Amino acid sequence: MSSSSSVPDYLRDDDLIQETRDLISSLPSEKGWLVSRMYQFQGRWHTEALLQGILNCQKDFEAQDSDIILVTNPKSGTTWLKALVFALINRQKFPVSSSSGNHPLLVTNPHLLVPFLEGVYYESPDFDFSELPSPRLMNTHISHLSLPESVKSSSCKIVYCCRNPKDMFVSLWHFGKKLAPEHTADYPLEKAVEAFCEGKFIGGPFWDHVLEYWYASRVNPNKVLFVTYEELKKQTGVEIKRIAEFLGCGSIEEEEVREIVKLCSFESLSSLEINREGKLPNGIETKAFFRKGEIGGWRDTLSESLAEKIDRTIEEKFRGSGLKLSC
Repeated sequence: MSSSSSVPDYLRDDDLIQETRDLISSLPSEKGWLVSRMYQFQGRWHTEALLQGILNCQKDFEAQDSDIILVTNPKSGTTWLKALVFALINRQKFPVSSSSGNHPLLVTNPHLLVPFLEGVYYESPDFDFSELPSPRLMNTHISHLSLPESVKSSSCKIVYCCRNPKDMFVSLWHFGKKLAPEHTADYPLEKAVEAFCEGKFIGGPFWDHVLEYWYASRVNPNKVLFVTYEELKKQTGVEIKRIAEFLGCGSIEEEEVREIVKLCSFESLSSLEINREGKLPNGIETKAFFRKGEIGGWRDTLSESLAEKIDRTIEEKFRGSGLKLSC
């Protein structure tokens, strides 16, 4: 695939090391609905490139106790969560006020402010994470099982954001059609729903990813905070204060909360020039990260029967977990 393609580097497999190629040859594989091929490693499905990034991350990343790691499934509010937590933890350094026009989020896409661990470890393996200001803020889609051991053993904080699976699926469906039309053209929606319900999509199965972090948040609530996209949308200010308390950010004034909510709203971020006209270093257009940002937007894409298929699958997989997601 040409390097000029809009497909991000982590969906390509140009720079795999031989050790990874040898591993891949032994792994179960499937044709993907976002990629030509994906491989099952530690119970999850990955592209070759993302697998390389995860392996590098597992081997080389050294967590610090002060680190903050944001975790999501793809298309589960990642961009918004990055913006919210960046604004929150940097509110002393970069005051959030309507009179300030030089806040980093006004001129820089959130994905450039908060590095994507496995993406960086594939695209820029020599990136020096020690140069990030403390507390280091990063994000990942890596499952809890596959996190680097230093993340699990340190006192770093993990904020996990889960989104309704139907909305997540539809967002991922449209994202894939924009970024990789050559891989989605022969993959009808019905087939993609079937693959999703079989757990066969990048980072999937969805339920395993969610439940691992759900249970981790129950076992160690001081280390893992579980939030939902829906609650963030319905009561953003309340959830910001909950995240602030979890991260030990100190007291936060109501006015600061309102300013963060305003600065990081979908309407605000999506209207900025950097998010309408910009591109990330891997070539992806920043506008691809801003589609609707709605709760229940799946209704515009999924038929009633397809929605019910996802609901039945999730109900079965979540049974007994105590976790209930908004529809």
